[in-house]
Amino acid sequence: MSPQLDDIRRAPKVLLHDHLDGGLRAETIVELARECGYDRLPTTDSDQLRQWFEEAADSGSLERYLETFDHTVAVMQTRESLERVAAECAEDLAADGVVYAEVRFAPEQHTSMGLSLDQVVEAVLAGFARGSAGRGIRVGTLLTAMRHQARSMEIAELAVRYRDVGVVGFDIAGAEAGYPPTRHLDAFEYLQRENAHFTIHAGEAFGLPSIWQAIQWCGADRLGHGVRIIDDIAVGDDGGAKLGRLAAYVRDKRIPLEMCPTSNLQTGAAASIAEHPIGLLRRLHFRVTVNTDNRLMSRTSLSLEFAKLAEAFGYGWDDLQWFTVNAMKSAFLPFDERLALINGRIKPGFAQLKWQP
Repeated sequence: MSPQLDDIRRAPKVLLHDHLDGGLRAETIVELARECGYDRLPTTDSDQLRQWFEEAADSGSLERYLETFDHTVAVMQTRESLERVAAECAEDLAADGVVYAEVRFAPEQHTSMGLSLDQVVEAVLAGFARGSAGRGIRVGTLLTAMRHQARSMEIAELAVRYRDVGVVGFDIAGAEAGYPPTRHLDAFEYLQRENAHFTIHAGEAFGLPSIWQAIQWCGADRLGHGVRIIDDIAVGDDGGAKLGRLAAYVRDKRIPLEMCPTSNLQTGAAASIAEHPIGLLRRLHFRVTVNTDNRLMSRTSLSLEFAKLAEAFGYGWDDLQWFTVNAMKSAFLPFDERLALINGRIKPGFAQLKWQP
């Protein structure tokens, strides 16, 4: 029998790809909108609002999907709101059994009411510290630059400035088509000179050229999504797989793929969980990790993502532990701290679940 959701919630999990502005509680959005005078929400009933977010994200319309973030970002423009959202994020992840998470957000999107970039980062860090205290979770922060804007160097410098107090890395996000990662090459070269970690959204909506640029031109440590790497793999009638040069390089170099199954269904990158490339990539031993992307829009959790994969592919505890250890190995933490979490929390936790009567 595949692991069930209630048991999976007890497993010590690791999350590398989660957007702060995509994981708010619906009740919090309603309350924050009332406090700041934001009157453009589709509804002020939290249950109906939660359903609206899911339906908009599921609509197949990119315009409607992006509209959901207009509402969440609009209520995250003050120190108090940012700290609250970050604290609740840490609380919700801890309640789902996550022991380590890297949560990303774009500081430049939270300055419309006068906050500086530094104040935005400090508010979020304070929220993560408050929400994780005493809950058995550690939260690192990734600072994201928007790929259609021109502030990536500024955000990269911000990430380096705060890297010793909770910011563990850098990211770029936004529409891939027309905005290749090489537009921000100066920021990535700066980060490499500073020995700083970074991931790049690549290979989600756009194909292999985006992945190739992210790795070979920009030097990404990890790939955000990376699902289109499947385009460089040919599967024969006998089930055998032939890897192209890029796919082989990604596998050989153990470049982590931050896969988000439910989100990929919503954006059209996969038709169903059972048809998601994660099944083939896991079979071929790519460095695959499982993630949530936007928990509110996808109405998901890391436990739910694991449960869906277990049902679709027949995965057992060994498979879920494999994904989890992959994620912890790929985290932007010092080696000894990653090892301590793997040997001290993850493996003992999974062993207890695996051998329970």
